[in-house]
Amino acid sequence: MRVLVVGSGAREHAIAATLVRSGANIVSAGPRANLGIDPLAKATLRADPTVPAPVVAFGKAQHVDYAVIGPEAPLAAGLGDALRAADIPVVGPSKAGARIETSKQFCRELLAKYGIPASPKFVAVHNADEVDARVAEFHNPFVVKPIGLTGGKGVWVQGVDFPTPSDGAAYAKKLLSGGGDGVLLEERVEGEEFSLMAFVTDSGIYPMPLVHDYKRALEHDLGANTGGMGSFSQRDHLLPFVAPSMQERAFDVLRRTVEALRQDGIPYRGILYGGFQLTAAGPVLIEFNARFGDPESLNVLPLYEEGDFDRLLYGVATGRVDPNLLTFRQRATAVKYIVPPGYGTTPKVGAEVTLDLQNVGDDGVHVFFGDVDSKLPGKYILGSSRGFALVGEASAIHEASTRVEHALSFVTGEFYVRHDIATKDDLAMRTEHVRGLFVPGAKPSPLPLSVAAPEAPPSSAAGPDQVLST
Repeated sequence: MRVLVVGSGAREHAIAATLVRSGANIVSAGPRANLGIDPLAKATLRADPTVPAPVVAFGKAQHVDYAVIGPEAPLAAGLGDALRAADIPVVGPSKAGARIETSKQFCRELLAKYGIPASPKFVAVHNADEVDARVAEFHNPFVVKPIGLTGGKGVWVQGVDFPTPSDGAAYAKKLLSGGGDGVLLEERVEGEEFSLMAFVTDSGIYPMPLVHDYKRALEHDLGANTGGMGSFSQRDHLLPFVAPSMQERAFDVLRRTVEALRQDGIPYRGILYGGFQLTAAGPVLIEFNARFGDPESLNVLPLYEEGDFDRLLYGVATGRVDPNLLTFRQRATAVKYIVPPGYGTTPKVGAEVTLDLQNVGDDGVHVFFGDVDSKLPGKYILGSSRGFALVGEASAIHEASTRVEHALSFVTGEFYVRHDIATKDDLAMRTEHVRGLFVPGAKPSPLPLSVAAPEAPPSSAAGPDQVLST
């Protein structure tokens, strides 16, 4: 098959590499060159994918069988609709379907409309004069979120990004003064994050392995929110602190959301990503994304078995998936992003990095390129965003992390990386954090009343890759 991959980041590099490994021919369209995608592509188009016409014309001229849209902005701009109108099937929802990500207000109100119990207390605010009164309705810590797209960098949390309700109100007013779609105020919930991505098409919804993402720029979950500094997945496709029953409850939220969209006249074909917080009351939805996650896709896609990824995505795009194509290897993975110094606040553009690709690859570590240019062979220049990701595989999570750390010994120059991602100590801390939420007599942070209590604590998730057995 001939496949159009839209986007220029590490996520799109991972998609392209997995397609090529399956025997597909790819062509690519994106705003800039990608050091990993371009050598794989039969043809490339340098264009802004939020302007659909040139991308559609390129896809037609290349006689592609279908397209895969990586980033959220082209989905928000209606690229999926334009491609389908030109008879090119798409892995990616319509502009209307992408609102599940592009409008946090639409997402929360859809769940409320159809009685899907996964949201914390929330309120949408569109006028700065209403902010103080709305903030006063929250008697517990809260979160301020721009309603529209922010690349994962606009969310502020009380107790982390601002100390008092008045500071949160000031931030909300600042966002409103800058235009945009308004802000969402949500009650803060206590727990650990996990991400569940699924293939969604007419024939059903098919889950991928769970992933834990590290959003904060600095070690120990400090610093600014980012698009994601790294992530890990577990060999059995669960997580050290997520029991099968909790995975199933999160998956049920995805199923019911897709059905709610369809009842609202919005069919959905593509990837649906649920970002959840596992709390003492069960999984609470933090956000939906309407595409593969970045970095989460970098954990999942290298695990896809050889041979059929192109057919799997073609089935998603055209409406019917063969469940036998859903084959992911039983391996743990760890992702660590190499970023410019100051990333998350004031990144240093033009930082130089040397990477010995041969030695990195010899230890079974994958490299996916993002916002980085090549100066000379092995010499790279970082842009303002995430440069490249190192992905390790092993039997246990912390061993995958160790492989990435060994690979980092072949990377020199000006860069920053979170070394604490997926270490044994970090895994133990997160597992104990979740267990502590279930201790009798403990008093966790207030939780949404709409979320039913789980049947049992997550200790039933224990498995061979868990930190507790290593």
